[in-house]
Amino acid sequence: MATTIPVPIQFSLPDGWRSVDPDELGTPEAAFVALRPGSRGEGFTPNITISGDLRPSDVPLSTIAEESVERLRRGSTEVSLGRTTEGGTTENPVRTQAVRVEVELAGQRRYLVQYQVFMAFANAADPRTRPVLRVVLTSTMEQFPEVVDDFQAFLDTITPEQGTPEPGERR
Repeated sequence: MATTIPVPIQFSLPDGWRSVDPDELGTPEAAFVALRPGSRGEGFTPNITISGDLRPSDVPLSTIAEESVERLRRGSTEVSLGRTTEGGTTENPVRTQAVRVEVELAGQRRYLVQYQVFMAFANAADPRTRPVLRVVLTSTMEQFPEVVDDFQAFLDTITPEQGTPEPGERR
């Protein structure tokens, strides 16, 4: 069963992308999955996933990002971390990282690119914890130039849902 994220958000998908049930794709750890059918490249459909957790406030995003890379290493023969950046604000930091993963697709070894974005949100109800979203674009190396601008446009639309309780708050 698909998971939920620790903070309600709203967003808009770029044209050409469609949402699918995470359970249908065998990705129950994701709360949301979108696919880009018709992209170049045989045997792989670019996708965007959203997942998240409520984490202790004192755990830096760099640690959470490293945990993500370690999970990939457990399931792949080769994982390499590329460029990382830090941004956002003190209350709502953001970390991005590019990761290359070698996988087997249709009986052939191929490289996939993951552009991972970690977004932390302040938690007024309990400052000892904060919701952290993990938003990931996955594509082949060949597809990446075709879909990265869509992903950036998608990221720009993600905002906390207005009029909803803070994480841990009841109304």
